[in-house]
Amino acid sequence: MYLRKPRASSAEKALSYQEQQTKINEVRCLLGQLAERLPNFCSDASILRYLRARNWDVQKSGKMLKETLKWRLECKPETIRWEDVVHEAETGKIYRANYLDKYGRAVLVMRPGFQNTSSAKGQIKYLVYCMENAILNLAADQEQMVWLIDFQGWTMASTSVQATRETARVLQDYYPERLALGILYNPPRIFESFSKVVKPFVDQKTYKKVKFVYSDDAESQKIMTDLFDIDKLESAFGGHNQDGFDISSYAEQMKEDDKKMSDFLNSGGSVLSKEPSLLSILQKPEPSTSEALSQGSSDSFSSGDEESPRSLHVKNSNQNLTAPQVNRSDSGAAKSEAQHELMIQMRESA
Repeated sequence: MYLRKPRASSAEKALSYQEQQTKINEVRCLLGQLAERLPNFCSDASILRYLRARNWDVQKSGKMLKETLKWRLECKPETIRWEDVVHEAETGKIYRANYLDKYGRAVLVMRPGFQNTSSAKGQIKYLVYCMENAILNLAADQEQMVWLIDFQGWTMASTSVQATRETARVLQDYYPERLALGILYNPPRIFESFSKVVKPFVDQKTYKKVKFVYSDDAESQKIMTDLFDIDKLESAFGGHNQDGFDISSYAEQMKEDDKKMSDFLNSGGSVLSKEPSLLSILQKPEPSTSEALSQGSSDSFSSGDEESPRSLHVKNSNQNLTAPQVNRSDSGAAKSEAQHELMIQMRESA
């Protein structure tokens, strides 16, 4: 049995159901024919995420959603298949876990230290595939997911500033309010110190979504026991599950999900067609555990490639998309820039 979802935000509570519905309808009107071409992406729940992301500003929300719809029509991210990204997945740098958190939310494991390619375009494409797959596997009453970011093996050389910036842009522009919680597991200690410095400049709702957990800190480990079934959680994160990432079994899982996605599309449906109604969202009771662990919203991932209808089209395509490797000797300025980019990514995906 999963725990209950969090209450609506204070901004939502300030608006009545009718006021929220009016804003949703106004955004839908701004979309014009796009709403008719992609009705499943213009559901109440979908528009509500964009309104939340833009503080209930109808014009800004409409513009943001319109750009997302145009991107989806052009790039068709839902058509990316396992064979298109298998080379990016080989090391397990990103994968959907085979367990959920206690709220029934999908879990994406990210291991930036396991980076195995240098193409920012390919990396973003795989990230989009993983996001689409995670959304496909969300329960009918869920809209958000949890990120488990494992820093095992991470060094400055693992980080491409360009890919990080593009990731943040894609998450912010195309998948707003999808992140429930981002857990940084065993990150460099300076990351947490840096986050405290930027705290006054970051939205507090977003700040609360980022959790620092260390394997040698019992207090921070409580975050994991509160959020996950320890028997299912991988041992790398302090759980009892000894099964690590296996590319063969994961490939079979992804191929099954690809078939599930194709069945949705062939039936004229969408993974978003099972989203909850506005009324059901507003009627969700408050959770029984800490709100800090259940609050959340996430941004989206997406990018593209002009060469193939299955590819994604990365914005500003005139730029060189070969991800630069950071020299290990570049300590001071490079480290500060990486920390800054990480905080931007977590902030903009919330």
